[in-house]
Amino acid sequence: MPMKGSGPATEYREIDRREHGVGWMAYPNERMQRASHAFEVDGDVYVVDPVDVDGLDDLLAEFGEVAGVLILLDRHKRDSAAVANRHDVPVYVPEWMDGVAGELDAPVERVHVELEDTGVGVHKLIDNRFWQEAAVAIEDHDELLVPESVGTASYFLSASERLGVHPALRLKPPTKLKRFSPERVLVGHGTGVHEDAAEALHDAVSGSRSRTPALYAKIGKEFVFG
Repeated sequence: MPMKGSGPATEYREIDRREHGVGWMAYPNERMQRASHAFEVDGDVYVVDPVDVDGLDDLLAEFGEVAGVLILLDRHKRDSAAVANRHDVPVYVPEWMDGVAGELDAPVERVHVELEDTGVGVHKLIDNRFWQEAAVAIEDHDELLVPESVGTASYFLSASERLGVHPALRLKPPTKLKRFSPERVLVGHGTGVHEDAAEALHDAVSGSRSRTPALYAKIGKEFVFG
């Protein structure tokens, strides 16, 4: 199983389908489990951190017309420009996020705390020279989308967790996430948490440090023994 898929993506695995959105993994067999998402607000579809794949436009059309592409992590430029240009829409980037807009070959709009007039909140989680990340709170759907700080891919999770803090953040977890109590948590690596999501989120952050040794041991075994 490769860590990260490469080359043109020709098939995807659908994840996290619900009434107002859907997610997909463009390389279903990769270890990183990169997840992309789309959500609908009043007939407009916003695409988040997309990895492009054959058939994507048909999937998005099920929910409405694409109105924009949103980048939530500085490292998640992925195929944002290609998807935005194909639909003739801008790429939205948080106004405080550096070094992203200039690398995009597409129109860019800066986001302050709300995505246009959708009522969708864009919240700063991490902002330093190594890591810039925002989370999206879709209050009308009671959803929280976190691209990197937490995830459900195997290398995020200790044995007791349904949602885990990123291995690189374990000793200094993103405590800002404790302010949210969503019904559903969607992530950038793995499938979302759709039941007791607030409990899983708060447990992930609160137990991050104490479970670090167990997680690191697990990751070591997985990478050595496959």
